[in-house]
Amino acid sequence: MYTELKKIVCEANIELHSLGLAPFTWGNVSQVDREKGVFAIKPSGVPYSELTPEKIVVVSLSDGSVVEGDYNPSSDTPTHYVLYKEFAELGGVVHTHSVNASAFAQAGRCIPAYGTTHADFSYTAVPCTRALTEEEVKTEYELNTGKVIVEHFDAKSLDVQSTPAVLVRSHAPFAFGKNASDAVHNAAVLEIVAEMALKTELIKRDTKDIDKYLSDKHYFRKHGKDAYYGQK
Repeated sequence: MYTELKKIVCEANIELHSLGLAPFTWGNVSQVDREKGVFAIKPSGVPYSELTPEKIVVVSLSDGSVVEGDYNPSSDTPTHYVLYKEFAELGGVVHTHSVNASAFAQAGRCIPAYGTTHADFSYTAVPCTRALTEEEVKTEYELNTGKVIVEHFDAKSLDVQSTPAVLVRSHAPFAFGKNASDAVHNAAVLEIVAEMALKTELIKRDTKDIDKYLSDKHYFRKHGKDAYYGQK
């Protein structure tokens, strides 16, 4: 019943690993099928070299329970579940511990928009959430991680289309997309943007954010109704 969805999610997870964004068993990719009311996600702790579509786990969007699969789903499944429930426009979610983006998360800092590469990717700085409280960590850690992301986006009036990634304080990044492949692409661009920001600050500590008129030009030539980048 979910053959194609599991194939897509398996391929996206393997691509995440091949891009160097998820070494060992770190990281996971999921994609939602809202018509069927499910999402598919990587099984917990399974090496990417052993991953097959048959090992992908399908989870109910109504209550987060496993509806198909012989493996335990990723331990981050409750985070993905919350994000799909709260952001109706979301089609794919990626979680990594990519080095440069995670460094900003560990520092509790957003990734500033210093140049046009960032502006092509995101309309805003890549935000960083607050730290989870001790109680949030001790109770439903992964579920509360999703809630903290939603809380931050709501408080800052952000959306997952114009701000396609977030850092969780002291943890690591999550990236979003219209499907699993798009979310993997955004996770890869996020890591490039994070590395550029880090190196920019090493060269010049007090670098200013990109001018808004230039940022707007780059963002809107790729995104929105008047976009003209690429082929029709």
